[in-house]
Amino acid sequence: MVFDENTARSYDDWFKSPIGRYVDTRGKKLILDLLAPREGERLLDVGCKTGNHLLFFRRAGCDVTGIDSSLSMLEAARKKLGNRADFHSGSPEDLPFSDNEFDVVTLINCLEFVDNPQKAIEEAIRVSRERVFIGFLNKYSFIAAQAMGIFRSSLHNFSIWEINNMVKSVLSGTSVQWGSVIFLPLSWYPFAAGIEECIPVIKNPFGSFVGLTFPVVYTQRTIQDPIQNSLKVGAAGGHLPGAAREMKK
Repeated sequence: MVFDENTARSYDDWFKSPIGRYVDTRGKKLILDLLAPREGERLLDVGCKTGNHLLFFRRAGCDVTGIDSSLSMLEAARKKLGNRADFHSGSPEDLPFSDNEFDVVTLINCLEFVDNPQKAIEEAIRVSRERVFIGFLNKYSFIAAQAMGIFRSSLHNFSIWEINNMVKSVLSGTSVQWGSVIFLPLSWYPFAAGIEECIPVIKNPFGSFVGLTFPVVYTQRTIQDPIQNSLKVGAAGGHLPGAAREMKK
């Protein structure tokens, strides 16, 4: 799908509507509850679109960077944030940043539009040093069917279990926290706010917007291990002096 200037404008206009404002507010509350961004943290928003979440994280005190493959979306984001954020054009599957460069990395409604969601998750983990947040459209929801009808084959759809499996394939020992919001058809909002806010959020698999966060946990592995195997020194329990160490996710 091509995110041109008209798409960027329509995207922003929807968030200004009563339904859009309510959905946005619910989603951001879930993000705050799960991610708890802290003042001074370096945060990268992958697939930042028009900067809606960048502005949100900036107001929370984060030092923010956004990346998107759409120049039209980036231009709209620049108009909102000016020099309060750094912007980059690029693909979520090949981030132009160093390992562990950011405290927090977010992918919010980004994986739906990339060719290789697994690779995008791996890249987010690579450039994070503390934690990652993934927000996505839940395939088991009222709204997913509507969105799939609008975007057709341009949009991937996921369940919490599919995203969890992709994360665990990279970081098998990490602890995942998740929840969801927006349980009712969009046409019911914001009038159904009272019903919406009575429904439990944490670990509910039926909300349209699912938020999932996890720490990026590193373990150390010495490169002497394969060397020991090849030289058959491991069986004697010896260690090779001066062997370098690497950090492995």
